[in-house]
Amino acid sequence: MSSSASPSRWQIGLALASVYVFWGSTYLAIRVALESFPPLLMGAVRFLIAGTVVFAWQVWRGAALPTKAQWKNIAVLGFVLLAIGNGFVCMAEEHVSSGLAAVGVASMPLWAAVFGRLMGQRSRAAEWAGLLLGFSGVVLLNFDAELTGSPLGALLLIIAPISWAFGSAWSRGRDLPAPLMNTAAQMLVGGSYLLIGGLLMGERIVDWPTLKAGIAVAHLAVFGSIFGFGAYVWLLTHVRPALATSYAYVNPPIAVLLGVLLLNEQIGHFALIGMTIILSGVVLITRSRA
Repeated sequence: MSSSASPSRWQIGLALASVYVFWGSTYLAIRVALESFPPLLMGAVRFLIAGTVVFAWQVWRGAALPTKAQWKNIAVLGFVLLAIGNGFVCMAEEHVSSGLAAVGVASMPLWAAVFGRLMGQRSRAAEWAGLLLGFSGVVLLNFDAELTGSPLGALLLIIAPISWAFGSAWSRGRDLPAPLMNTAAQMLVGGSYLLIGGLLMGERIVDWPTLKAGIAVAHLAVFGSIFGFGAYVWLLTHVRPALATSYAYVNPPIAVLLGVLLLNEQIGHFALIGMTIILSGVVLITRSRA
């Protein structure tokens, strides 16, 4: 996508559609990939392959390489966005359904609003109302049978969106390379963190992955990472954070629907009610910051 300072409506719409649809399907793909891959090494394979492809393409096109100062910022973002934000979701999906994982991550804009406030952004009354509403949904969500039966899954689904929200808010105004080079560098760094973390935790890929799991990882690398994450980084550069993070209230319904249709997953009443409340709070925040 163009890195023009004034993107057109169709460019913004295409980027949003990529994040909405592709990221909505990644929760299902992660669940399928976990049949053959341990969670952190699966993320490492996904991001290292995608990062290498995009980085090589950018170098071939003559794009400027990140400076030393930019690599320092990329190192922070690769850790909080990909190693923690994405890695913990992959770990959580070993314990909970893909739909419930997506519902848990829907709280991310709530945390983004909190970090924005801490970083000096003014908050309106509607935004505070959205925060209170959304957090009540997060509390209710944790009464769902899946999460009460898996304290580790619940904890991971709290930490992951907090880390992602911090990274998204912290990235604003930082010295970073052009969006596509930034995407590639973050994936390479984040994938390296995940590789090291997985190996230190004793993860190993012992058997040859199934065809289904291999296709799922390929989907994550191409559509989740190259197109989806690339579109998100581009949006953070060109539009308001509230609009860039609006994917959080579109992804859960897509993920829940795909999980029910393709994996026969079930989602409890507390999760459904919690999702509705969380998404209502996110809508309030997004509209108040528009």
